[in-house]
Amino acid sequence: MGEGAQMDPLEQRIGRMARERLAKARIGIAGAGGLGSNIAMMLARSGVGHLVIADFDTVDESNLNRQHYAREHVGASKVDALSQQIHAVDPRVAMQAFRLRVTPQNARELFGGCDIVCEAFDDAQAKAMLVEQLLSLTPGPIVVSGNGMAGIGPASEIVTRRLGSRLYVCGDGESDVDAGEVLYAPRVMLCAAQQALVAVRIVLGEE
Repeated sequence: MGEGAQMDPLEQRIGRMARERLAKARIGIAGAGGLGSNIAMMLARSGVGHLVIADFDTVDESNLNRQHYAREHVGASKVDALSQQIHAVDPRVAMQAFRLRVTPQNARELFGGCDIVCEAFDDAQAKAMLVEQLLSLTPGPIVVSGNGMAGIGPASEIVTRRLGSRLYVCGDGESDVDAGEVLYAPRVMLCAAQQALVAVRIVLGEE
């Protein structure tokens, strides 16, 4: 670093090696709702340099109790609103934002080039589809899936489990909004935080 040059503030906090590893990482996020929007913001704040985000939906007022959007974003594409927020935090993050539904036909093309993919769908069938598509790639990305964050159960029930060499699952594994459970911001964000944390740990060689 030249005389008078300022050190990157994040590098000052986490160290040069961690900063460089995170800056080179390419992480996908499938879904930009309660899990995905919060995961994306946490990864951007952690210094991840490349994010690939896909979601077909727009921001609705009912999303505001748990998703990383404000009233000003209502009616906007979720991926556009999320990209705007991420670049307000760190304009250096390289973003690929796709406003589309992830399907068996496009999942590999969208996320196959990522190091890690955080699965953040609401629908159980969509979750299973993405995990199956990405784990069938050899080599392929590590998948960090969210499963069970509805209700108002204690924080201790939200855990991270490793289910294979390339699959991690975060959540309680049981609670399901389709079964009549409600969604509260703290529990959704607990699961999102665990997904973001395990992704950062993988990048830094801690997993």
